[in-house]
Amino acid sequence: MDSQRRNAILTRSGSISGVWYVALGATLWGLDPLFRILLLKSFTSAQIVFIEHLLLACYALPAMVKYRKTLSGKLSLAVIGALLFISWGGSAIATIAFTAAFAHGNANAILLLQKLQPLFAIILARVMLKETLPSKFSAYIAVALLGTYLLTFGFSLPDLGFKDLGTISCLLSVVAAGLWGGSTVMGKFLLQKKLDFPIVTSLRFLLAIPLLTVVLLTSNDEWHVTGTSGGLMLIAVNLLFQAFFPGLLSMLLYYKGLTSTKAFFATLAELAFPAVGVCMNWLVFGQKVTTGQLTGFILIWLTLWMMNRSQNKTQAARVS
Repeated sequence: MDSQRRNAILTRSGSISGVWYVALGATLWGLDPLFRILLLKSFTSAQIVFIEHLLLACYALPAMVKYRKTLSGKLSLAVIGALLFISWGGSAIATIAFTAAFAHGNANAILLLQKLQPLFAIILARVMLKETLPSKFSAYIAVALLGTYLLTFGFSLPDLGFKDLGTISCLLSVVAAGLWGGSTVMGKFLLQKKLDFPIVTSLRFLLAIPLLTVVLLTSNDEWHVTGTSGGLMLIAVNLLFQAFFPGLLSMLLYYKGLTSTKAFFATLAELAFPAVGVCMNWLVFGQKVTTGQLTGFILIWLTLWMMNRSQNKTQAARVS
């Protein structure tokens, strides 16, 4: 009996930490603007992402060598397809599509449609992974989506009409949301195939480099890196921090958490990203936080607490 209780405690702790690992990884994504805004003064977005992945290869290549044996007999067509989906679709294509959407469309419509991301993840998790939704999951997603809406628009209605929702930009926003939501499910699929989270992280970075190289070459972006030695040193430090904190560390935490967390819970835990982004805008860039945004922030973190509490009760019921 003591052994059963010990195993139950370990299992329960793993599930709790899983949700919070995902949320912590998403929290680090919220630090991204601190580095990216400075880098955009010297590089284009494509150049920044390309350099980041080259730096991340310094981790990814040794990790591939260390964990290469775990890939033995596991590289089926489904696994390769999932790896390409998270590296090409989730990292490169989704980011390009979302950026291109803002270049031509109504920003409010684009942000509103991007909120469909958790719905894509939930549907795909149900179809592909056969995950069953807990009884109170509809409440979780309702509270979480309301929180993200408030973070974006506050208590006001977005200024848009039906014509704003029928544009190419909105289609690109939906594509990005689908790819990001699908990447959560594909990541969980790979982890269920017994691929260790460090190898999944490594392959996500490495497989994206060829596609990013093509994007960079076809964009014909010129390189303009000038300045004093101190300025260049600052750029180098920013690139390193950008790559290894919001980049590498966040993904390691994310996939570690995803190992013991269902995909539909993970996609809601990812909402820690926009919540922290609002805090960064307030603390660092001096942007005023409205009452609506503060309410949204509270609702998102309340959702994470509710999910962990629900998992605690489920594990306790199984033991008893």
